[in-house]
Amino acid sequence: MIIKEGGGVEKMKLKGKSAVVTGGGRGVGRAISVAFAKEGANVVVNYVSNDRAANETVEMVKKVGGNGLAVKADVATMEGAQEVIDSCVKKFGRIDILVNNAGFTRPAMLLKMTEKQWDEVVDCHLKGPFLCTQAAARYMVEQKYGKIINVTSVAGLVGTIGQINYSAAKGGVITLTKSTARELARYNITANVISLGIVATEMTEKIRTDPKLKEIYIGRILLKRFAEPEDIAPAFVFFASDESKYITGQLLCVDGGYGMT
Repeated sequence: MIIKEGGGVEKMKLKGKSAVVTGGGRGVGRAISVAFAKEGANVVVNYVSNDRAANETVEMVKKVGGNGLAVKADVATMEGAQEVIDSCVKKFGRIDILVNNAGFTRPAMLLKMTEKQWDEVVDCHLKGPFLCTQAAARYMVEQKYGKIINVTSVAGLVGTIGQINYSAAKGGVITLTKSTARELARYNITANVISLGIVATEMTEKIRTDPKLKEIYIGRILLKRFAEPEDIAPAFVFFASDESKYITGQLLCVDGGYGMT
């Protein structure tokens, strides 16, 4: 339970739930993992390469009173996706929440982009969420309960120069979510997608530190600042909790108004 100011007691929103957060070792994924743990969830932190960062996230999860498990696997492969989901069920007995957050970029202009750059990004950002959703849904269907939360971007809504692979994949995530919502609603499983703007993580470092780029992008954000990972975590808690039990197939923009401009 959470003690509110003034001595009242607030019930944890995710008490007893078990979640998988792909790309959970750093940045946005870390903030989501810790936020879930604060609300009482068990959290599987998936990562693909950085052992130290993933273990740090698990320690942060434990520090706020949660149970955590780091699972190293490439969710852009069927074997990796299945391993992550199975690890959650084996460790915690069930999977209630899936956050498809893993991602990276391989920027290049359209005429210079290689097939490898295209495949790597589309596999991670679109194929990965499909594979993890498929693996998790098999358990969720039997439970007659589940929360699937996908991550897209402003780039998936309006496109972007120099990242046609990323934009295409993120656009696909939106319709992947809507189709998932239509297929799984009968099993009491919801699927929603959150669109992020520019969050202060390693992936956006160049945009945030290059004076010219920073000026351009800040000019596009109505709130005139980049997001911190903690700014976006509450939206994920909302979609993971039963407060959103009558919401499915929806896109929520948590981008400081970037998508408005």
